[in-house]
Amino acid sequence: MNPRPAGHVLVEALVAQGVHTAFGVPGESYLAVLDGFHQHRDQIRFIACRQEGGAAFMAEAQGKLTGRPGICFVTRGPGATNASIGIHTAFQDSTPLILFVGQVASDQRDREAFQELDYRQMFGPGTLGLAKWVGEVQDADRLPEYIARAFHTALQGRPGPVVLVLPEDMLTELTVAPVLPRVEPAQAWPAPGALRDLRAMLLAAQRPMLIAGGSGWDAEAARALQRFAENWQIPVGCGFRFQDTFDNRHPLYAGDVGIGLSPKLAQRVKDADLIIALGVRLGEMTTGGYTLLTPPRPAQKLVHIHAGAEELGRVYAADLLMQSSMACAAKALETLAAPPSLPWGEWAATAHVDYEANHVAPSVAPLDMAVVMKTVQRLAPADTVYTNGAGNFSGWVHRYVRYFGLQHHGRTQLAPTSGSMGYGFPAAVAAALLYPERTVVNVAGDGDFLMTGQELATASGYGANRGAGRLVSLVVDNGTFGTIRMHQEREYPGRVSGSDLFNPDFAAMARAFGWRAACVQTTEAFEACFAEAMQPGAPMLIHLKLDPDVINSRATLSSIREAAIKAGR
Repeated sequence: MNPRPAGHVLVEALVAQGVHTAFGVPGESYLAVLDGFHQHRDQIRFIACRQEGGAAFMAEAQGKLTGRPGICFVTRGPGATNASIGIHTAFQDSTPLILFVGQVASDQRDREAFQELDYRQMFGPGTLGLAKWVGEVQDADRLPEYIARAFHTALQGRPGPVVLVLPEDMLTELTVAPVLPRVEPAQAWPAPGALRDLRAMLLAAQRPMLIAGGSGWDAEAARALQRFAENWQIPVGCGFRFQDTFDNRHPLYAGDVGIGLSPKLAQRVKDADLIIALGVRLGEMTTGGYTLLTPPRPAQKLVHIHAGAEELGRVYAADLLMQSSMACAAKALETLAAPPSLPWGEWAATAHVDYEANHVAPSVAPLDMAVVMKTVQRLAPADTVYTNGAGNFSGWVHRYVRYFGLQHHGRTQLAPTSGSMGYGFPAAVAAALLYPERTVVNVAGDGDFLMTGQELATASGYGANRGAGRLVSLVVDNGTFGTIRMHQEREYPGRVSGSDLFNPDFAAMARAFGWRAACVQTTEAFEACFAEAMQPGAPMLIHLKLDPDVINSRATLSSIREAAIKAGR
């Protein structure tokens, strides 16, 4: 094999792993890699983003959509610190991702050279760190080894982000090292004895419930999950921002167990006598601030099935722990034979009745976000990918969009369980670039959108709307950091500080980037506007002007303020 620069070898290794798109912001610390992208431009493309936070969010969305590590390149110092928000999101969301960071030359290390950082300390691998592993490649001949390890680590057990640091001089060294074969994660099956114990617990239950979510799912695993639920007639809820794990139209679907969940669903979780947590971490959002299941020993019998050994028993002393990959766990569960009759038929049926009732809401004027979301789903294709960042506006997405399940269209929900603002729009751009035949709808708040809205340029520059799919962003503008304002009114009624926003004309801003755009202030005007967005042309941004009193899908600011005053706050 002929000698070639290590930067070229790195790109060859990515191609060997099946990567065809990488995201990043270019930097002088990894020019040799950029030259490698040019050398292999027929096999892989580099999407140059406008800020490293947006690039990392795009790579995180890539990891969610493909199940393989998303790829992000940034330069040293400010590049890495900007990208850290996406690494934190990937860690909390259990998303496979590899961040490649250019580093100062080896002979300049430990002098606080220009933009020098110690990335092992910065990303602090561990149970509460930012990455699963941080490695630094000192020898060009070992670069393929490090890349293979990075892919293995990102994919194994509980998936997550890896940081690989690349000294500038190493990338220009010549090497004859061959790239290594495509990495596939090892699959772990649940122990037969544990499956027998689970079946015995089901036979003893009166009100079982399954909560599914997390990463590591594929279409066949989702189908196996559905067959298990049908065999045992178990109501299924989905963990926070993993609503596409189970078909929301299915008569056993109970709803999403997350922020702003239906009061009836919250009570159902509390009333269950057996909870099977499949793939979810049982974090703060899915457990209602650890109130639906009380740690360390919940009132309900608890079975926790997760791919990461370190996650099992971390918070809850469960009655049964099973370490297993989701692809294996779901297939094993569907083999459990159910008895001819089960005592919880009404319990299961009413769960979906309650879910359907949660879709009914009183009309709101002049702009009804419930109607907006239902209109979007009626007019958009069934395989549309929905994205959002963080903020009260996301409650309308979670409550009113019905996800058809992984078994039908793959991942169709991209949202940060880390609660990171600014995620949704870059994620939408990434989805549109990766799958140009699919429609992508982003719903963003005004504060949320302006954190990464510069990626409008990335979408336009790389032709996000050139395929059959459509890219649409709905920017919900109520002139406030809505979640913070809501909490202020609850805790300090009438004492508003720091939560007001001063917004631009979002439609004019979008047009400046080459997008189509419109401003909508009434429910009646929305349908025609969204129908236009579904027609060929440039991507489209729809600026939705919302009354700030309509703070979320269940309450108004004034009602929250009045309740707080009555409570003597």
